Amino acid sequence: MRISGVNVPDEKRVDIGLTYLYGIGRGNVDKVLAAAKVEASKRIKDLTEDEQKRLQRALETYKLEGDLRVEIQNNIKRLKEISAYRGVRHSRNLPVRGQRTKSNARTKRGKRVTIGAIKKEVAAKMGITA
Repeated sequence: MRISGVNVPDEKRVDIGLTYLYGIGRGNVDKVLAAAKVEASKRIKDLTEDEQKRLQRALETYKLEGDLRVEIQNNIKRLKEISAYRGVRHSRNLPVRGQRTKSNARTKRGKRVTIGAIKKEVAAKMGITA
């Protein structure tokens, strides 16, 4: 089954398969399935045409995939333009939500870079004498 340009795996249960869509998580799945009147325990390959159409209609109320990604990028861009604290943190590639950076934040800041001490061999190659 294909929803919003994403192939949902046929072997998965419906409640798990819908989470493959960007913008639909485990919390939203229950609401979507209730609105579409589809059983969560069914496999995606076992859905009838009518059930697939009802799921599509239920998902139209949500912002998914590309539209949601564009909205999030626009929100970040707006924060950067108005020079909000969160925007500055985004532009400097640092944690935005108040996490400590002295000892952690490796996923956001990247690989450690040693600043300061230079080995004698490297200094000799660079022409720096100490």
